[in-house]
Amino acid sequence: MVMAAPRRCSAETGEGEPCRQAPLQDREYCFWHDPEHAGEAMEARRLGGLRRRREKTVAVAYDLEGLATLDQIRRLVEIAVTDTLGLENSIARSRVLAYLAQVALKVVEAAELQERVAALETAMGPRLAAGRRR
Repeated sequence: MVMAAPRRCSAETGEGEPCRQAPLQDREYCFWHDPEHAGEAMEARRLGGLRRRREKTVAVAYDLEGLATLDQIRRLVEIAVTDTLGLENSIARSRVLAYLAQVALKVVEAAELQERVAALETAMGPRLAAGRRR
């Protein structure tokens, strides 16, 4: 059974390369290059740029570098708690604060466990290395 090559957009990219996007159904161009969708594509690009700028601005304003480490996650919880405390007192606010307290406890537990494992690995380092050589 011979498989047909996937259809590709007929346009070229800004660098002169063929566009790799699939064309719209019964069309020659993809969404980004189809003249009938030029306005929509332009608006989508604009919104994407705004989102990226806003994301960078918010990350800088909140001193948030990501969520890859426990310290970064702890920072996010602190931001959420601080913002929630600034809200008007309500049952919903109290529920969010209780939930954030639970999350904070889990982050603290994970940080303590991480420290204990690191201390054990440091203390047992020579023994662990000797065991691996056997």
